[in-house]
Formats: sequence, structure tokens, C-alpha cells
Amino acid sequence: MCKPWLVTPSKTAESKTAESKTAESNPAEPESAEPRIADRIDPTTLPGRPCSVAAALEVVGDRWSLLVVREVMFGNHRFSEIAHGTGAPRDRLAARLKVLVESGVLERRQYQASPARWDYHLTARGRSLSAVLQALRQWGDHWAVDEPPLTLRHRDHAFEGEWTCKSCGEPVRSADIHRHCTVAGWEVDYVDAIAQG
Repeated sequence: MCKPWLVTPSKTAESKTAESKTAESNPAEPESAEPRIADRIDPTTLPGRPCSVAAALEVVGDRWSLLVVREVMFGNHRFSEIAHGTGAPRDRLAARLKVLVESGVLERRQYQASPARWDYHLTARGRSLSAVLQALRQWGDHWAVDEPPLTLRHRDHAFEGEWTCKSCGEPVRSADIHRHCTVAGWEVDYVDAIAQG
């Protein structure tokens, strides 16, 4: 999987020389190869139609990523808790956690110094996936399971979310949505497939 959110800064000859001198003066500290997190993915660099869904799936589109986010939202911050809640193989979970930290969805926090131990917490980017998980839960309750294994309560009643327009506050129906493509060559012939079935 490509990682377009990772940006490794290019090194000029001057910076390479300066790094070399720094490494020689303090050989105990190795040169850091840590990537920095880019703010956004350019969707035109991805295969197929440029789309924010495709860009989001580059970050959280594998089998385990959203389950990891779910577990951290449930308050499970330690590796063993996340492994138990997701059922993910430990090697795959370790790889997923690394990618989610690199992409800015999670952050690692040290909770013990000796031996060093870390746990995982959601960033603002990670917390904003709450609505995605809620939509997937509702879809799964309706289409994927016989009986929902988890229910949500809002005050004194069962919670069911609804998509509303932030500008006017009205419920959104698929027939009211019109697509406008901002990337040349990828115009959309609008057909309301949801309404037509």
C-alpha cells in the first residue's frame, strides 16, 4: 500500500554535509529517518477517479484500521487491549498501529519508563472518524447481522443517526444531492442510483 501522507523532505548537499558533521561530533545519536506527516493526500496521485473516499481508504481502508480506531474510542489504549478487541494477529496489529500513528490518526504516549511502554490515543483526525464508524455500525445493524451485538442510547432512547445539512439543518435525501467535480476530465453524469434502486 502506498503511503502518500508520508513526506520525506529532500536533502540538499548543504544539509547532508551539516548532518554528517553533526553525526561525527555526536556518534551516539543516529541520524533520524522519521518521516513527517503531510496534511493532505493529493487525490489526483491515486489510481482511478480522484476522490476523497479513495484518499481516506489509503489511510483507513484495510480490514483492521477502523477496528483499531473503534477500540481506542471504547477506551482500550494498550496493545493487548486493542489486540483482544479487534482479534487482529499481533504482527498485523503492530503494522496497522504504526501506519495509523504515521498518518496522524493515533498518537503514542509513553505510560511507563522502565521498561518503556506506550499506549495509543486518538488525535483530532482520529476522533473525526466517529461518524464513519457510526454510519458503518448502522449499516451493519441493518444489512449484515441478524441481531445488533451493540446498541447505542441517546438519553432515554435508542440512537439512530441521520444525515442533516449543516447549513440549513434539514435532513438530506439522495435526490437532493448534486455532484460537482473539481478535477478536469472526471465530470460525473449525475444519475441517482440510490433513488432508482
